[in-house]
Amino acid sequence: MREQDSNSTLTRRRMLQATGAAGAVGFAGCLSNVTDGGNGGGGNTLEVLHGWTGGDGKKAVNALTEGFKEAHSDVDTDFRPIGGGGNTNLNTVVSNRLSQNDPPSSFAGWPGRNLEKYDGVLGDISDVWEEEGFTDSHIQEAADLCQYNDKYAAVPIGSHRLNCLFYNQSVVDSAGVDPSSMSSIDDLVSAMETVAAETDATPMAHAMKAPWTTLQLFGVVMLSQEGYEPYMTFVEGNGGGDAVRSALETTKTILQNYISDDASQIGLTGSNEMIQNGEAAFIHQGNWAAGAYRGADLTYNEDWGFKTFPGTEGMYTFHIDSFIYPGNNPSPEATKTWMSYAGSKEAQRLFNTRKGSIPTRTDMSSDDFGPYLSETMEDFKNADQLPPTLAHGLAVSPNQLTNMKSVITENFSGPYNVEATAQGLLDVAQQ
Repeated sequence: MREQDSNSTLTRRRMLQATGAAGAVGFAGCLSNVTDGGNGGGGNTLEVLHGWTGGDGKKAVNALTEGFKEAHSDVDTDFRPIGGGGNTNLNTVVSNRLSQNDPPSSFAGWPGRNLEKYDGVLGDISDVWEEEGFTDSHIQEAADLCQYNDKYAAVPIGSHRLNCLFYNQSVVDSAGVDPSSMSSIDDLVSAMETVAAETDATPMAHAMKAPWTTLQLFGVVMLSQEGYEPYMTFVEGNGGGDAVRSALETTKTILQNYISDDASQIGLTGSNEMIQNGEAAFIHQGNWAAGAYRGADLTYNEDWGFKTFPGTEGMYTFHIDSFIYPGNNPSPEATKTWMSYAGSKEAQRLFNTRKGSIPTRTDMSSDDFGPYLSETMEDFKNADQLPPTLAHGLAVSPNQLTNMKSVITENFSGPYNVEATAQGLLDVAQQ
């Protein structure tokens, strides 16, 4: 990474402080002998659970696991995909397994504050980080977020950016809209109004089958409209009610006027397919959306385009995928081999080039990643601020995230009650 100026360093440090606060919730006492691989040697099957069951995620994890099998053909493996939006089903299966003292070898999950819910059952792979040199080869933010109680409990597989706006090139051309000219949320709303007037396309594709997408949209609208400091004030539990209400009002305008009538029946994949098929102009999603476009053989800047979400220029809303190491591990040696592989150059290339994410390693060429992801890698290096993602386990604790999604379900899924939602979100943030 480049040398950072003092403001950049401070905002990155603040992000890590916000995401790293420990809270002893979870499974303390459920497992014993959590750090030494209490179930024996490495001859047992490596069982890895993940939630990537379709689209770009499936292609990425299949490339990753096939690469591991080829590199380590002596290891018996059981890679198990568990479907469900936002890792909901995966999290349930993992929770049940851990509470029954039957941990898998490893499972995909978010690091940072999300690790709080596994308090008491995480193993220690600090030796892997040291032996593989990961502390030097991975970005400092990823290294810090993969620690819990000063020990490494996870290995990052890639970084996603959340403040993204994607668009179908032919739809915006037909509407006479130039996304590159948009620099504020008002510009985006005006562009969507033009799309509605000039085309038959839906102005914004949005999935409402699960509440996390709307929580995510509110978060980026708040960053765009109110700025980094008010957003951090809110997620750190220090108030900010006026900014929250204002951002919710704008989000309400978007949801009431510019999304499809059947949004409540659509999941993430379906909403992104609206962009691929020319049925919608814009979508706000993390850069995994671009992985789907690449997987569908769509060409960047011809079939689809990207714009930093208007008003959030200079920001990189930060999210990380990782593989987590449970204690009392059923296959400690094989699992550590897997963790070593997941953090390697080869694994990060195989996974991220297909997933629409970027590697957390600092020593990789962008040559294999195509123009869009290469631009994303540069944007990360040059970001002034790294606001933690609200809907994916970095900005708030697991319990807070669950409760915020409940607030969205109850008060902001149509009709849109701004005051009740604002108060609910503020109450949760201050817990």
